[in-house]
Amino acid sequence: MKPTAIIAAVLFIALASFAQTSTPQTQTPAQSSTPQSTSGSTNQAPGAALTPPIHKVLQAGSQQEMKAYQDAFNLTDPAKLEAAANDFSTKYPNSQLRSPLYTRAMNLYAQSNDTDKVIDCGRQAIAADPTNPIPLVQVASALAESSRETDLDREQRLAEASKDAQAAIDNIDTGLVLPANPDPVRVAAAKRSILTMAYDTLGMVDLDKKDYNSAVTNLQKAIAESSSNPEAVLYLRLSVAQDNLKQYPQALDSANKALQYARAGTQAQNLARMQQARLQKLMSAQAPAAGATPPATTPAPRPNSSPAPTSPSSPQH
Repeated sequence: MKPTAIIAAVLFIALASFAQTSTPQTQTPAQSSTPQSTSGSTNQAPGAALTPPIHKVLQAGSQQEMKAYQDAFNLTDPAKLEAAANDFSTKYPNSQLRSPLYTRAMNLYAQSNDTDKVIDCGRQAIAADPTNPIPLVQVASALAESSRETDLDREQRLAEASKDAQAAIDNIDTGLVLPANPDPVRVAAAKRSILTMAYDTLGMVDLDKKDYNSAVTNLQKAIAESSSNPEAVLYLRLSVAQDNLKQYPQALDSANKALQYARAGTQAQNLARMQQARLQKLMSAQAPAAGATPPATTPAPRPNSSPAPTSPSSPQH
């Protein structure tokens, strides 16, 4: 399952459970019984007990606010839901429920591959709650994958993508909106999906900026977070970064893994074969003069060019 779907699942469960409540919430955020890691990673040793996740609990200020939220949340057309979220925000400008409505609209637009609207609604969600990793990582990924060299605002878009991706990482343990008693296993899987997506986005921005050392670091982190469900596109991007650093054995190893995990007939598979062949030919040839080796020509695929992690929610079985 793609990370986007996993994240969206967690989000829907959390918000649906809240939308079904008919009275304002008065709970305080649940606290974990043990300190959370500050590294951003939620991986735990096999067999280790999962501690209850820290999370936010939504609160409605009145019955009228709750009813307006429920009516908007139940809409399934993204344009109508976005309009309802705008109306709700106008009527309840300080409500904690503004961000969840825009986040749901964002995910509905994502299902129809409307990238511009994903960014628009995601930005609204972030403005209402700057700490929720789901809209942060969705907007970051959408900006990174849709930015082109010809865009006049390319640098601003990439800077925003990096900022949002890093914020998703920084708030992974405290910013999620979850049900009152979430399943720790599913939450941990959702967090890994969000982190995969965030580090992948940082790696994409690094590749665009030709900062290949940083790209290697971030893509290796994305690969580590998705180790239970390897993604070919991550290994392919890593191979391109290593290739540009003239780390040819490592680049070939990454290309081999990209080909191993790529689904048949996908662009990722075709690009992995091209990269593998290029590196094999390069390494088998007589070593040229220092600095004469041409740079990698295999394009680093965008998230929508192959089956790669692209969205947050809780793991479904």
